Amino acid sequence: MTQPIDYNVAYPSLRPAVIGRNAVATSQPLAAQAGIRMLQQGGNAVDAAIATAMALTVLEPTGCGIGSDAFAIVWDGKKLHALNASGRSPQAWTPEYFAGLDEMPLYGWDAVTVPGAVSAWVELAKKFGSLPLTTLAQPAIEYARDGFPVSPLIGQLWQRGVDKLGDKPGFSACFAPEGRAPAIGEIFRNPDQARTLALIAETEGEAFYRGELARKIADFSAECGGAMTLEDLAAHQPQWVEMLSQPFAGGSVHELPPNGQGIATLIALGILEKLNIGEHPVDSIETLHLSIEAMKLALADLDQHISDPDTMFFDAKHLLGDEYLQQRADLINRQQASDFAYGSPRQSGTVYLTSADASGMMVSFIQSNYMGFGSGVVIPGTGISMQNRGNGFVLTEGHANRVAPGKRPFHTIIPAFALDADGQPLMSFGLMGGPMQAQGHLQMALRIMKYGQNPQAAIDAPRWRVISGRKVSMESTFDRNTLAALRAMGHVIEVEDPLLGYNFGGAQVIVRHPQGHYIAGTESRKDGQALVF
Repeated sequence: MTQPIDYNVAYPSLRPAVIGRNAVATSQPLAAQAGIRMLQQGGNAVDAAIATAMALTVLEPTGCGIGSDAFAIVWDGKKLHALNASGRSPQAWTPEYFAGLDEMPLYGWDAVTVPGAVSAWVELAKKFGSLPLTTLAQPAIEYARDGFPVSPLIGQLWQRGVDKLGDKPGFSACFAPEGRAPAIGEIFRNPDQARTLALIAETEGEAFYRGELARKIADFSAECGGAMTLEDLAAHQPQWVEMLSQPFAGGSVHELPPNGQGIATLIALGILEKLNIGEHPVDSIETLHLSIEAMKLALADLDQHISDPDTMFFDAKHLLGDEYLQQRADLINRQQASDFAYGSPRQSGTVYLTSADASGMMVSFIQSNYMGFGSGVVIPGTGISMQNRGNGFVLTEGHANRVAPGKRPFHTIIPAFALDADGQPLMSFGLMGGPMQAQGHLQMALRIMKYGQNPQAAIDAPRWRVISGRKVSMESTFDRNTLAALRAMGHVIEVEDPLLGYNFGGAQVIVRHPQGHYIAGTESRKDGQALVF
């Protein structure tokens, strides 16, 4: 980060950045309070992250649940650690199992891979936590048992989910027990989920993967004709992995390796460095054009090459090679929008939260059902909603991401982290919203690291999203003259209201001040909140 932090409120905003020695930022105020509660009880940033994540499964079931997947990055005070807790496909999922289909199912049991979020909570607590899992689960248990008021955005998304998934196995009994979605402001209780969370905490996850809850999941799968078995659940293990990184703006940005899409952010940032990004103002037409074009190149490679690393045709690091990035940068016309195909490097893919504590520990964490409530499958009597991550596979023969037994699908959810020039933590950050995530990471890194914007300003700034080809969606808060200039360059611009959905994602960022305290920002378009003390 070569620029000092600019604390000016540069864009329309409902809140300024907040500053403190400890911080939690996420998409729901009650969940952020759960994390702060752990810090005030003597816990660390990992304890806060786990408590927040567990609470979010109750408070935002429209984005995550006990049956979600998760990824995490932890700065332990000395170095970064990365956890991949995404699950694998059932052993029965051969290409022949899906014969006759043109694409992977979107809902139901045939969209469900083994959920990994529970294993993330347990693994993080064992390796870095300082409080018992039973303590960390307490806020979530209380919200589920005693109830919570449904917030405006979640109420809208809940209604959509009930309209779409009301006929899926177990869904309505859990999320529409009175035959309807809960109204905005109504107290909603989920006592089954409270009991499940307590059992998970008491058994440190064993009940979920090998005990009572695992048997309920496997039995309901068999009852509904699904493929998931007790053996599939018992075989799950989270994996500590080596991170990928890309030098940028005098520091470095770090992402988990595939099967996630974080590498697209790194490719695009590497291309932008080759183009000397930063020569023009952050909101200039020149900066926007180059950023969009770099992202298009990165997404073309992402769609073609990224899968479970065990089945990729080459090491993902080849996509970050200096020569390859230069070749991709050379394809960009500074005056005209282009369509790009994927490249062929020589061999030599939700809810987000971040926390930080006074000792220097920082956490970047994300968990997700994938699409809203996920598959629509809810295990009776448990409150466990199952994700639909299986839809991330493809059925195309010869594709790296083709479905296969015991394989991780391409994932959209990604946490991110940045270090400064001395290898010290600069910020933990993330953005929700499916294919928007890698694009949002690029925009956050560019604004904060290259241009010195404070985290709240970077979050409040208007965002863009590459759709396909020359099509780009832009938030309606962009200047009209800027939109006109981009159209003149050949970009096909669609203008969207940022308040009408998750198309541009919801972001949270915690920046570490050189003196050791934190500056936090969170999405002001949505329900999010950053809390400090």
